[in-house]
Amino acid sequence: MKHILSILLFFFTAPLFAQVNLPSFFSDNMVLQRNAEVNFWGWGNRGGQVTIIPSWSKDTIKVKVTGYGRFDTKLRTPEAGGPYDITVITGRYKKVLKNVLIGEVWLCSGQSNMQWSSNNKLQEMLDELPKANNPRIRLLQISNIATKFPQDNIFDSWTECNSETANGFSAIGYFIAKQLNTELNVPIGIINSSWGGTPAEFWTPANYIEADQELLTNAKVHKPNAGKPYEYATIWNAMINPFAGYTMAGAFWYQGETNVGTYSGYNKLFSTMIKSWREAWKSDFPFFYVQIAPYDYKSPVNEQKGALLREQQVKALDVPKTAMAVITDLVPDVTNIHPTRKKEVAQRLANIALTEVYHKNAVDYKSPVYKSYKIDGNKIIIDFHYLQGKLQVKGKEITDLFIADDSKNFVPASYKIDKNKLVVFNKDVKKPAAVRFGFTDTAMSNLFNEKGLPVSPFRTDKW
Repeated sequence: MKHILSILLFFFTAPLFAQVNLPSFFSDNMVLQRNAEVNFWGWGNRGGQVTIIPSWSKDTIKVKVTGYGRFDTKLRTPEAGGPYDITVITGRYKKVLKNVLIGEVWLCSGQSNMQWSSNNKLQEMLDELPKANNPRIRLLQISNIATKFPQDNIFDSWTECNSETANGFSAIGYFIAKQLNTELNVPIGIINSSWGGTPAEFWTPANYIEADQELLTNAKVHKPNAGKPYEYATIWNAMINPFAGYTMAGAFWYQGETNVGTYSGYNKLFSTMIKSWREAWKSDFPFFYVQIAPYDYKSPVNEQKGALLREQQVKALDVPKTAMAVITDLVPDVTNIHPTRKKEVAQRLANIALTEVYHKNAVDYKSPVYKSYKIDGNKIIIDFHYLQGKLQVKGKEITDLFIADDSKNFVPASYKIDKNKLVVFNKDVKKPAAVRFGFTDTAMSNLFNEKGLPVSPFRTDKW
């Protein structure tokens, strides 16, 4: 009897011990980064062997499961194409991932302006849904979950892009994918991991926050909110950490509105977050982001918190391989924190990627950003980064342009445009000391480069 029970126990338990488990994002319909050695991992019986057979290759990959029950390997991917299969075998267990494409993978993340979709009655997406059927675009929507401890997996898997799956997906993410697919003519995979009303501390690993007293103090400012997490790192733990290492081309980020109350520490926080993500991926991938839009934050006149947060976002451009899209001209209503023109935001981000990652030949493809100034008599001459062509004004005069002397009393300024420089003056200000342009929460100023991209708001002073 004991012998029979042992035999039965073997047959019932052998498949269990032979089984291999993959993270849910290694699924049918996924996109893997082209021309790369992509990370591939999972869990299995300790000490067991896992065999991986990608249909695009003649190579068979064999990897041992560690004593911690995990295996890690790399798959060498070809040029863009597909669909392919990936067969994963261990013992008697076999799993086949089907309809896999090789192409470009991008992560979209942030708070509500990145998350906003057809669910929010965005007309651009509602109009797009009937024609959103494109099997060469794949979507991975990460569920809004927060945890106190880092997780290894999510509950979501890849889908083909169609009218049903694009419904509720990030509008910005979708339009980026559509433009990249059209211009590169390769499959595009977009991961959307975003959550409305969340500060950047929630997207940053705990050890990075706790290592800096300023970051920790600011992180503790955020109060409990029904239906949302309120502790730093909790969204990182559940919505980024599980797929950290999934090989990708880069990330797009749209966030900052929830951090205006602690604007002075945002550059440090944001730069730290970017660093933490890159270290988790072991890759200095490109990181492109959106400067927050004009909005009435009800700030004190002498402390325009939205403008000061935007200034901090400009400072983050010192982080290598970053770029910023400015959208001060895409806001129909400064009382709505969710501007509805998401397609143009996506186009600006996609154009940055096409130029800086895919080497599209373009000039002045991103907004001018204040570089330096010099005083010349009663004039202040402003120079800009990212500006080769001329400046242009849409309208009769530049709006929201001010000049001051040492009294710190800013008055409306006159100007001249000298090719790619801005000359600012006021006949009553004999000894100018500082210039401010669009430096309020709600300014929708009208100074652009020749490509129609707005100049980022700035100030030359530190008053």
